[in-house]
Amino acid sequence: MKRRITAIILLASMMISIGLILESCGKKAENEIYFLNFKPEIADKYKAISKTYEELTGVRVKFSTAAANSYEQTLKSEIAKKDAPTIFQINGPIGYESWKNYCADLKGTKIYSILSDPSLAITGSDGGVYGVPYVIEGYGIICNLAKFNEYFALTDRQSVINSFDEINNFAALETVVTDMTAHLDQLSINGVFGSTSLSGGEDWRWQTHLANVPFALEADEEGYNIGTGVPEISFKYHESMQRLFDLYLNNSVTERGLLGSKSVADSMAEFALGQCAMIQNGNWAWSQIKDVKGNTVKEEDVRFLPLYTGTEADATLGLCIGTENYICINKNASEEKQQQAADFLYWLFSSQEGKRFVTDDLQFLTPFNTFSEEETPDDPLALEIRRWINDPSTESLPWSFVAFPGTAFKNDFGGALLKYAQGNSTWDEVVNTVKTRWKEEAAKAQ
Repeated sequence: MKRRITAIILLASMMISIGLILESCGKKAENEIYFLNFKPEIADKYKAISKTYEELTGVRVKFSTAAANSYEQTLKSEIAKKDAPTIFQINGPIGYESWKNYCADLKGTKIYSILSDPSLAITGSDGGVYGVPYVIEGYGIICNLAKFNEYFALTDRQSVINSFDEINNFAALETVVTDMTAHLDQLSINGVFGSTSLSGGEDWRWQTHLANVPFALEADEEGYNIGTGVPEISFKYHESMQRLFDLYLNNSVTERGLLGSKSVADSMAEFALGQCAMIQNGNWAWSQIKDVKGNTVKEEDVRFLPLYTGTEADATLGLCIGTENYICINKNASEEKQQQAADFLYWLFSSQEGKRFVTDDLQFLTPFNTFSEEETPDDPLALEIRRWINDPSTESLPWSFVAFPGTAFKNDFGGALLKYAQGNSTWDEVVNTVKTRWKEEAAKAQ
């Protein structure tokens, strides 16, 4: 009898323990949200953010980062899982069309309420708010002023341009670059530009960022509605892109035929180590420069030049300023998780602790009114972005590439650029690929 009672007691204890464990697991699951990050260059910064937020609130934020140029594919895989992302990102109106069935309405959230300009948000035809921008970025040609000063001090240079400030159009840029190439040994560089990275997934600086220049010019001239999608383009200003792309290819650290093996990291290391004088990229790249072992570039020598391409726009051209980074909350998550996600985002962009992470670690220039002038990154590229934005003599070029019709189009564009760089196709074939694939992918989106 005693044995039976003892066994019953033991069994009851075990059941209670199992129940407590299951309850604990349930609470842990309920107190965890999943953020699928878009930006690989800052993936490691989110660890400290997650730790701090969990200590403060008891809610764990699990961060996962998609590999470069694979976010859409990763999101498609992750969103179908039971433990789907609570917070994910879209790249603008075209991205919203692909993911609108998963986007919760953020109109009543605090994160939306602190936008400096509510019109920046992605809205639906029903008036709902389905994507909130969280970072304003800019890109152009990053320059090492020290190398330019060395060049302008040469007694045998042929250029009629006498200072960095005189490089204010494509003709001036081409003149200086060509003459610098003739003096590589004296300048102790291997090429004027870093490698034009064209390996798979590493070509976004050209098939998206550089291509934005001719498309933005066409979009402005033709009055395209970027938010509703563009069914086809004429690629009227393709020659402007070719001019600058050829300048990169012909004055690079790496020969054209070898560019298919080069990554963005390779080219940023070349710039950081003083092997070149210029590199196209954005303000997010400062950490990629300063963290390179043996970096020789001083903060005070970092400058930006616009993407001059030889059109009339060069006269007042500023940097390319905008965003393709919009936060969304998964409407298929439980109401509790949706609220936890909204609370986390508001904390990150409004609290003193959160804003310190955003400014010092993530180094975001944000579109939120909770940040003062002092609460913005002070790295040299961020300072350059602010300087160009505040220059009344220039006009920033918008990020019109948010209307590009999907990843497949961009990949095919990049592939065509690689063939051109390697001498296996003509520029006319690049133009044909762009026009044809744009029309095909835009039709699929419709």
